[in-house]
Amino acid sequence: MPSDVEQREERRREIVALLKRERVASQGVLANKLAARGHVATQSSISRDLRDLGVAKVAGRYVLPGELGAETVDALAELAHFLVDVRTAGPNLVVVLTTMGAAQTVAIGVDRAGWPELVGSVAGDDTIFLATPNARDQRRVVERLRRLLRSGLA
Repeated sequence: MPSDVEQREERRREIVALLKRERVASQGVLANKLAARGHVATQSSISRDLRDLGVAKVAGRYVLPGELGAETVDALAELAHFLVDVRTAGPNLVVVLTTMGAAQTVAIGVDRAGWPELVGSVAGDDTIFLATPNARDQRRVVERLRRLLRSGLA
């Protein structure tokens, strides 16, 4: 009998395969499809799997990070059209407004860009909070994001 780790890894491979083949709009649908393939999982396990795989929900469906090219810094240009506005909140917080459902995908792109000025990010549906260690780093992040907005892609 496979170990818990082996079962989790097999389930995650199946999630990736499903998302490459089909449009999946909810964790419930994903759970049913996994169960039909012999992978019974709770909603919390599926949620954790999606997070760990870097999957985001965009335009009502789950999207693998590679589908939007979020692996590299250059890929942020591909995500620019999701940006709506960039604002500051206090000396350490940047608030990024995105199109509906795109915040997680944009946050994954920013996280993977590896900007040294960032401490972390939290993404909702259309809003991202980016934390910086100080006001100087906040200004750098804001300028980077505003350049994306001005690039004509946003």
